[in-house]
This record gives sequence, C-alpha cells and structure tokens, in this order.
Amino acid sequence: VPEYGAGSLADLLPTLGSHLGVPGCAQAIPELAPADRACVFLIDGLGWQQLQAHPDEAPFLASLLASSRGGTGRPITAGYPATTATSLASVGTGLPPGAHGLPGYTVRNPDTGELMNQLRWIPWTQPHVWQPYPTIFRRAHEAGVHTAQVSAPAFESTPLTKIALSGGTFRGRLSGEDRMDLAAEQLAAGDRSLVYTYYSEVDGKGHRFGVDSDPWRGQLMYVDRLAQRLAEQLPPRSALYITADHGMIDIPFDEQSRIDFDEDWELRAGVALLGGEGRARHVYAVPGAESDVLTVWREVLGEQFWIASRDEAIEAGWFGPHIDERVYGRLGDVIAAAHDDVVIIASEREPKESAMVGNHGSMTPAEQLVPLLEVRS
Repeated sequence: VPEYGAGSLADLLPTLGSHLGVPGCAQAIPELAPADRACVFLIDGLGWQQLQAHPDEAPFLASLLASSRGGTGRPITAGYPATTATSLASVGTGLPPGAHGLPGYTVRNPDTGELMNQLRWIPWTQPHVWQPYPTIFRRAHEAGVHTAQVSAPAFESTPLTKIALSGGTFRGRLSGEDRMDLAAEQLAAGDRSLVYTYYSEVDGKGHRFGVDSDPWRGQLMYVDRLAQRLAEQLPPRSALYITADHGMIDIPFDEQSRIDFDEDWELRAGVALLGGEGRARHVYAVPGAESDVLTVWREVLGEQFWIASRDEAIEAGWFGPHIDERVYGRLGDVIAAAHDDVVIIASEREPKESAMVGNHGSMTPAEQLVPLLEVRS
C-alpha cells in the first residue's frame, strides 16, 4: 500500500511548501532538508527499479540513487493507482487520490453514469467541480513564492493542468533542452522559488515498445543528459528533486498474460462498466449484482490479482487515509490490482490500450516505487 503521509508523491510538494513558508503546508517527508529554491523534475514512467536496472544508460541519474529521499537511498511510492493522471494530481494538490478525486485512468462519473477519462478529460467535465482543491503551486504563488511550470506548450490549457499543476506562471517550451534551461532561469528568478518541469517520452516509448527496448533505452539516455543539464545550472541555495509518476512492467502477448474482458463471459456477467486500466481495474456492477461480480472475479482472478470491494479497498488505504464523499461513487464496486505479470485487456472497447507492451497501475514494486533523487547547490 502506498506510503501516504510520510513518503508518497502526494507528500512532496507539501514538504517543499513547508520549507518555503507556504501556509498550511507541513513537512510530510521528514528526510528532506530545506532549501530556498526548489525544483521538481518529473520524468513520466521512470520507476525506481527500471533506473536501478539501467545504470549504463543513465550514469548521471544512477549516480544520484544514494541521494534519493534525503540521502537515505530509498524510493518513495506513487500512490494507487500508479498512473499519470492520478499521480500528477497527487503531486500538484498534495493530496492522495481519495481526496483529489482522480482515482484512475478512467472512472465512472456518478452524476452521468458514464466513464470519464481523467487523462484526456473525455467526456468534458467542469475541471474545478471534479477537483475543487487549490494546488500547492497556487498556494505558494499567493504566499509570495516565485512559482512556475515549464512543460510542453500543448499542456498549458488542458483540464488536467488546470486542476493539478496551475498557479504562478506556465512557460511552454518544445525541446527538452529549452525546458531545462528555462527551469533553471525560473528557479533563479526569486529569493524563494518553486519550479516544476516534466518530460513524457520515457513513458511513451515504454508503452509502445516496452521497458528495456532500444527506443526506451534511447529515451533514458536522453533524459539522463537533460537532468544533468538542469543540475549543472542550479542557482545558489537550490534543491533539485528528480522523480516520476510511476514505473512500468512489460506484459507478454499470450492468452495467459492478457485476459480479454471482451471475450470472457464470466468476467462480463453483471458488469455495467469496465474502468481503470489493465493492471488497475475499476469494475462497476449492474445494481444488485455487486456481490456476485466480486465473487466471480475472486474465483477467476484471485491468484493473479488483489481483488477487493470498494469498501475493502478504502479500509485497506489503497486510495489514502480517507475518501471524500464526492469521490466514493467514482471507485469501482470491485477493484482489481494485478500482482502477477498479467493485464485485463478489452480488445474491442480499448484497442489502443490493449496493444501496449509496457503497462502500469498496480502496487507491485516495479510500478509503485519511484525515485526522489536530489541535487543541491
């Protein structure tokens, strides 16, 4: 279960905010020392285990492994599910999924009964109704901290950016090198600064070609150079934190490893909607069929997945220490988290996702553990 409250992604910005004097922020990750200027570089899809396994491709990042989590040499946890929309919301709001309300790749909107894709924001939903809490960036900006996000220009006006990463100024740059240079400039622009920057293609190549493929290794080599470029430009009194939103695992293309919901009548029985993603499913039952669906999913998948009812998953703390009332109905009646090398695909309704080599979402170390590498000036 994610280390909410002491060592998860949701704890990073509240800790940095406490160092910068942002009201209401507390040092949730006790190992981190204060700095007047803090920069978070989030590399999409670079899990702790993947970085450990590839020191030759990422010599700079690998050299920082001992610095992770304030010099303890330990990772932090992403949060459940270990997926981009959920993790970015946790980073930006400083809240676990049960509070910020983005608890999966796709979840049911209780008001409409439709599946809502929280990464692509389809169908359209009012962003600040779906996620009403202010971001740490906004709170820091209001407290007089120089605050900036440096990312791809296309992300500036997305709903996910608005509800998770907005506050201060957004600076769009296409190339990774330009982002690193501008992030360093923005860090130096204030006596107290909080800067966020992001790179996505490690995740993109992992989904398409798999972790450890040549394209994935090429992206790791590139992002290693980007991280070093940023680290070498840090202004005085700065701390750079390099982290990720999740890890990744490759799944073989065979019937045993890829269970097709659209072809399995047992798994479909009594199911109204299938949400989440292959390794972290939200299953929404036809009213009255909840207990039958839970029983069948446990019988069919219980040796390969952790299968829980909504209330059991909440009680176990999968989504955080508490669940906001508005979030409760977004969670599946049945929740399935993979612990073996297996996914539940849906070849007809999710053809693109079903074809991915690399997958993530669950609570295995390969997916859940992420670095928190540190460089200080």
